[in-house]
Amino acid sequence: MTDPAITPDLIAGHGLKDDEYARILEIMGREPTFTELGIFSAMWNEHCSYKSSKIHLKKLPTTGPQVICGPGENAGVVDIGDGQAVVFKMESHNHPSYIEPYQGAATGVGGILRDVFTMGARPVASMNALSFGEPSHPKTRQLVHGVVEGIGGYGNCFGVPTVGGEVRFDASYNGNCLVNAFAAGIADADKIFYSAASGVGRPVVYLGAKTGRDGVGGATMASAEFDDTIEEKRPTVQVGDPFTEKRLMEATLELMATGAVVSIQDMGAAGLTCSAVEMGDKGGLGIRLDLDAVPVREENMTAYEMMLSESQERMLMVLDAEKEDVARAVFEKWDLDFAIVGETIAEDRFLIVHNGETRADLPLSTLASSAPEYDRPWEPTPPAEPLGEVEEVDAIDGLRSLIGGVNHCARGWIVAQYDTQVMGDTAVLPGLDAGVIRVHGTTKGLAFTADVTPRYVKANPVEGGKQAVAEAYRNLVARGARPLATTDNLNFGNPEKPVIMGQFVGALDGIGQACAALDMPIVSGNVSLYNETDGTGIDPTPTIGAVGLIEEISKRIDGRAQDGMLALLIGGEGTHLGQSALLAEHMDRRAGDAPTVDLEVERRHGEFVLDNRAYITSCTDLSDGGLALAAFTLAEAAGLGVTLDVTGTAQLFGEDQGRYLLACTFDCAEALMVAAGQASVPLTMVGQFGGDTLNLGGAEAQMSELSALYRSAFETAFG
Repeated sequence: MTDPAITPDLIAGHGLKDDEYARILEIMGREPTFTELGIFSAMWNEHCSYKSSKIHLKKLPTTGPQVICGPGENAGVVDIGDGQAVVFKMESHNHPSYIEPYQGAATGVGGILRDVFTMGARPVASMNALSFGEPSHPKTRQLVHGVVEGIGGYGNCFGVPTVGGEVRFDASYNGNCLVNAFAAGIADADKIFYSAASGVGRPVVYLGAKTGRDGVGGATMASAEFDDTIEEKRPTVQVGDPFTEKRLMEATLELMATGAVVSIQDMGAAGLTCSAVEMGDKGGLGIRLDLDAVPVREENMTAYEMMLSESQERMLMVLDAEKEDVARAVFEKWDLDFAIVGETIAEDRFLIVHNGETRADLPLSTLASSAPEYDRPWEPTPPAEPLGEVEEVDAIDGLRSLIGGVNHCARGWIVAQYDTQVMGDTAVLPGLDAGVIRVHGTTKGLAFTADVTPRYVKANPVEGGKQAVAEAYRNLVARGARPLATTDNLNFGNPEKPVIMGQFVGALDGIGQACAALDMPIVSGNVSLYNETDGTGIDPTPTIGAVGLIEEISKRIDGRAQDGMLALLIGGEGTHLGQSALLAEHMDRRAGDAPTVDLEVERRHGEFVLDNRAYITSCTDLSDGGLALAAFTLAEAAGLGVTLDVTGTAQLFGEDQGRYLLACTFDCAEALMVAAGQASVPLTMVGQFGGDTLNLGGAEAQMSELSALYRSAFETAFG
């Protein structure tokens, strides 16, 4: 097959700007081959190079005494004591999921699981953070069904529990849904595997499934806006096979135990190209590949297709040559491909040979660490207009708007499609705040949550970024877990627009402040830009995935409120209605500023909860919907009513930060009051659990009626 001529249209179709192509010509000293153009396109696109975000990501706090490995590897690694580590990361599969919902979401799950077990960790938990368009939009129902089925289909077959996540609906996602997948695993802290190649002349080994044409150009597609040609992009979406991935994991972990692995890298975005380049670049080595040795499942594949395929369930490894036979035997036992496809070389070269011909010969270091890096122009988000007076609303009507809408109702319809208890270590199911798993064979527990409030970030990126981290912190604390570290999934629109870039810069400023103040460093993450369709971008959605440690899992906070227990509020009464859920869902308004986040207060209140967890039966943080929604969800989960001695719309629905609602006995409440006085933490009794009605400052409704609305709303919309 003859390669196409390198034309301006072909260059533009590969996502390369004129100045970037000029830089390629300068590097090469000649015109690139078609395969070389594809390799540059894959490695220099936004999805792989982070060229618009790298300069700002460097400002995030990424270290701490608990951090074993921060950003730059397949996943972050954090010490959890007793010689063990938790390995975790979150990544997006937004564009593929919009084009082909089932496979897009499924392969997102598969990719994040590989990131974890490539580090030597056995996956133990997964989460997802999903953003869809309005329920009335003609594509939303198809996307919801396809994405949820894809996540469940892959994760359930692979055998990892889904323990948490979030789902939202907003018009800004009508043309571009978000599918952010999280996975965590457990490993021995002294047996972590890294991707940097080492040693000249060592075999480069291809592991796993065969290479096909699915996903060719996927990374480049993920670095572009959508338009009316979206259906033409369907072939760029990969196809997943969870059963092959399960075998790949078992084979990989068994292989690691033999001592044969020098370095290892998942084949994710840009497939063989990105994995080989990253391994070589991190180790300061070159790589030579012979594509004739690559296992393929389709005939007459070109070098271009093989280098850019994103076929799933594949890994690349640098092998200790003396243990080749041992390594091969492991993969043959698991009925997976094992092929020596190249070697490490001393020169700074990425040399690709196919059918006896050199198809690419590039300076390898220019593809990864020397990729373009931009300090794009950005405009700070202007201060929000003052909210002004908000009319008082009937408290029950306001609550019904929240619990009867798809953004704040129960998620039972989704959760029912995920296996939440496979492996037998799930201690707290998905629902309020954070899910919890037992660290198998120990008395420790790990809590997981994913959080962001996009309407806050759009109104005030700095405070919105701080709030995303603070809410994740509170959700872990509400389960009795001490927050350890975070991963981020930064979903934004087109970074070439100064307004969008300003949102990104502001949000990272807030995230960085909060991670530093709350000792929750960012140890891994993902940037997803160009989430736009026909020039309309999503709301800025920097999702924060967070992990917390419970030293003794028996001391977690997950009890149910009981009849006669008191309702105690940490943090004072509600005052802030700007950008609130009540405004958005009950009044159809987006107005005012985001709530301010006092990080010192967040930490003091969180430590108070952790220090006094023995007195607390049940706990939830106050976020969307304020005190009213928090009280309803705690009572509803316990099958009880609740009476709040609080009146006023702001007091009931305000979204002031740093607050928790507790359920405890009278004696425990007395002890908490004493402790709160000593710790300078505002703690007030606001009501009592019991009965069969919800009473919000005198406005009353039957809990059975409200519960039925809350539990049926999602299935009514999408079931």
